[in-house]
Amino acid sequence: MSSDERKYIIIGNGFAGTTAAEQLRKLDPVGSITMFADEPYPLYNRIALPPLLRGQVTEAKVIIRDLAWHEKHRIDLRLGTRVESINAAGKTVVAAGREWPFDALLVATGGKPNPAESPGAAGAHNVFNFQYMDDTKAISQQLQSAKSAVSVGGSFIAYELAEAFVSRKVETHWLVRGPRFLRRMLDEFAGELLDEAAAADGCHVHYNEEVKEFVRSNGVVTKVITTSGLEIATDCVGVGLGLTINTQLLAGTGAKISANGIRCDDRLETEIAGIFAAGDAAEFFDPIAEMHYRMGTWNNAGAHGKVAAANMAGGDVRYHDVPEYSSKIFTDQTITQFGLSPEYRNDLDTVRKVDKDLKHYRALYFHADRLVGGVLIGKGNRAGKRKYLEAIKNKDRFPKTEWQSILDWTA
Repeated sequence: MSSDERKYIIIGNGFAGTTAAEQLRKLDPVGSITMFADEPYPLYNRIALPPLLRGQVTEAKVIIRDLAWHEKHRIDLRLGTRVESINAAGKTVVAAGREWPFDALLVATGGKPNPAESPGAAGAHNVFNFQYMDDTKAISQQLQSAKSAVSVGGSFIAYELAEAFVSRKVETHWLVRGPRFLRRMLDEFAGELLDEAAAADGCHVHYNEEVKEFVRSNGVVTKVITTSGLEIATDCVGVGLGLTINTQLLAGTGAKISANGIRCDDRLETEIAGIFAAGDAAEFFDPIAEMHYRMGTWNNAGAHGKVAAANMAGGDVRYHDVPEYSSKIFTDQTITQFGLSPEYRNDLDTVRKVDKDLKHYRALYFHADRLVGGVLIGKGNRAGKRKYLEAIKNKDRFPKTEWQSILDWTA
């Protein structure tokens, strides 16, 4: 390697980091790319972990990029190697007992799932978070002999656990610490439809409930006692209580950090020139929404990886996507969310349309006179999504008198 070849370092080999590495190799055929990963696995599809837990796919199907792919693209993947520190001024990172110089650095470290903290949780052999491949394997093994299971939390992770428990023919109880699933985004009308979907699959959902105590025997939780006094026998507990973002490597470097992530601009660059953030770790500026926020979805991670790579290689590319995701909700429902929602800002105006017979729900969110986001619930209820995305991206403006009619867009 000659001294004038650019040196790229990526911390984190999730979808954001690996996408960035792939794009960097396309943009810079000769530069060195080193990628550090805590886990022992190359990139795997995190959105395929729920199907893996349900027993619908194999582990081999979950792996997206094998070691041979990295070798072919000359990406130096350092598995099971934790970066210890970043010297922003000296443009080096410390890992594996040595310093690694960089011209451009991407921090795509994601977040660490929050553990259950109720009495009896610490050290219990059958209380699991659900974030990584090894989590999935451990839960799956526990479910082989389990007769009952409890999912804790009102997040998508908690839902995915509850759905997996049900699909594995285990008696399932889901403790939601609010009045409904995704309470910061969805209203009571949407919550009712999703509750019906859970009940139809045999999931027992308990709202406004948290764990007061995990009752243990020989290091294993045998019973969950809730804040209202409900006692639930269980063989397996899954926890989905949000993430603590991994920002500690940039602490004290001059990068701006909040509880919500690493602050960066619409180029995904932090306040330190040459250091970028992407994926779950990034509190990025969205020029379409005209605000900073964090979006922890698979599609957004990939979009971040592409933008970050272009700018790490010397380009000037701005984030230009409308974040969106879609998911099945138990057997009978689907949800699609795009753009902003009340989860991200509390000053949005909402118009909605509910069809209880079709089990359809549609909500659109406006800021001033701009459409900025929406939620579509129900099979066959995604018509018009492309038009909504175009209107958001174009920053189209609509008088309030038209908002209700926009709910009927189908093109």
